[in-house]
Amino acid sequence: MDETRQQHWKTLDRFLEIHSPWFTLIGEHLQDDSQQVIDYWRVEKADSVVILTIHGDKLMLPMLNYRPGLGKSTLDFPGGRVSEGQTAETVVPKILQKELGIKEDAIARLTLLNPSGWPINSAFSNQKLYGFVAEIEPTISVNPDILAATYPNTSEGIRTLLKDLTCLQCRAVVLEWQSQLS
Repeated sequence: MDETRQQHWKTLDRFLEIHSPWFTLIGEHLQDDSQQVIDYWRVEKADSVVILTIHGDKLMLPMLNYRPGLGKSTLDFPGGRVSEGQTAETVVPKILQKELGIKEDAIARLTLLNPSGWPINSAFSNQKLYGFVAEIEPTISVNPDILAATYPNTSEGIRTLLKDLTCLQCRAVVLEWQSQLS
């Protein structure tokens, strides 16, 4: 959308705002560039991170998490929300400790793949996703009982992983990581 067209959109009023610990639901009346009034719904959420975790020659994924929107548990990389007052970088060690039992000093290298963040669904939400790659010290022992799966860090292992991942955000992080390796 060009700047001129964007400037003609107006928020007329906010007719609903519901707050929860997870998100804020907002209903607004917008007037588009052709003067049409639209009931518009959107969600404001905290940004999130997804962490592709490498240990030696394997990619590690924590135990499956139940996803209410899908009604089932799914295979995902470690991840979580960026709470108010935190940055994407500061939540990564906490998430790795919680989901994989990995302490901050065991992270050999942490790489942010997308410093500006990716809008998750810019038409509906303000939320951004930050993708990280965490390389874990190879001498660190990771409890296999807290892992759902590991995949070889090879072309074939990554192809298999991409077939098994249902999470589009996780897939985006893998694909961005691969593109930056090329």
